[in-house]
Amino acid sequence: MSIVVPAVLPFSQHELEENLALFTRILSVSRIQVDVVDSRFASRASWPYTAPEELEDMVTRGKMLPALDRVEYEIDLMCFDALSAAESWLALGASRLTFHTETNANLSQFFASVRTRYGAGAGFAPGLISFGLALNIDNSFSLIRPCIGEIQYVQFMGIAKKGRQGEPFDERVFKKIETFHTMYPALPLQVDGGVSLKNAKKLLALGVSNLIVGSALTRSRNPAKTYATLEALESPYGV
Repeated sequence: MSIVVPAVLPFSQHELEENLALFTRILSVSRIQVDVVDSRFASRASWPYTAPEELEDMVTRGKMLPALDRVEYEIDLMCFDALSAAESWLALGASRLTFHTETNANLSQFFASVRTRYGAGAGFAPGLISFGLALNIDNSFSLIRPCIGEIQYVQFMGIAKKGRQGEPFDERVFKKIETFHTMYPALPLQVDGGVSLKNAKKLLALGVSNLIVGSALTRSRNPAKTYATLEALESPYGV
């Protein structure tokens, strides 16, 4: 399994399809993250909030995300209607859902709703969908303690302003990851935001399993080469 997960932040259906085509052409890519951002979460909403009827049309027509036979899709739900928003993406073939702490005042109650809607009781096979929780740099670990049994991974945000690509990496996250990994060594960690060749090796050494990489790939002159260079770094913690 790859350690590098390309991230797509689309502002139109065309941009989504163009970026997914770019990354699925790299045959070693095994997971892609799609960022979904509403206008309450960030100043600029991403697709499909810019054209919800287009996503509805894809679901109605039974259109699936590309290369599902070898690529797993993770949806980073930076939105306040995360539970309902997830449904359309699951219909398109996504199998990993990342939720954010600030969109839910009561996380224990929220994950009870997640189980009800997308768990075995709702007809989903156990293990079919993986759930993760994103932590901001300033979040206390106490937020996540009640949810440890509900999630399969934790995503640390490496930037202060979420919902954008190209933001500078905040080095405070190094210490957060080191401390958290000591507390929960068995829980897979990933980092999203500001990840590049400058910090990737240190992140892996601190306990990170996956690197979510956006602008470092999409703005690269040779995305396939940049991906291969990052992928050549070794994680001692697996996926």
